[in-house]
Amino acid sequence: MTKLTKKERYESLLSQIKGLVEGESNQIANMANVVAAIFAEFKFHWVGFYLVEGDELVLGPFQGPVACTRITKGKGVCGTAWETGKVQIVDDVHEFPGHIACSAYSLSEIVIPIYSNNKIIGVLDIDSDTYSSFSNEDELYLSAIMSLFLK
Repeated sequence: MTKLTKKERYESLLSQIKGLVEGESNQIANMANVVAAIFAEFKFHWVGFYLVEGDELVLGPFQGPVACTRITKGKGVCGTAWETGKVQIVDDVHEFPGHIACSAYSLSEIVIPIYSNNKIIGVLDIDSDTYSSFSNEDELYLSAIMSLFLK
């Protein structure tokens, strides 16, 4: 059996997720399927959404161990992504100023701000139990996944 590259795995995942979300208007259902598909494919430590509610990010659909329920704007990697509107790729979360340690097993992280109607409505947060797990390739494909169902 040949081992697929990360790019090939993401391209297969994009196709799978497109089929899962096509025609489904409920965003929570779509988010639940998206995190389940990413979690199953890559076996990351934690995959989930935090959704904007007032002046906080509130835990949404996720896969993995229990997580922090609320995050304020500008706090930790998720809050920073929300505040800046920029993807955060962190090779070592212990070196990130103000990192919120929801799990001692999280070592690296990527957070993708998610937009609807040009407004940030939440973030996709993925934690890995290995250092330096994420790159611009992950950003590219995860952003493409978000664009499949978030307008």
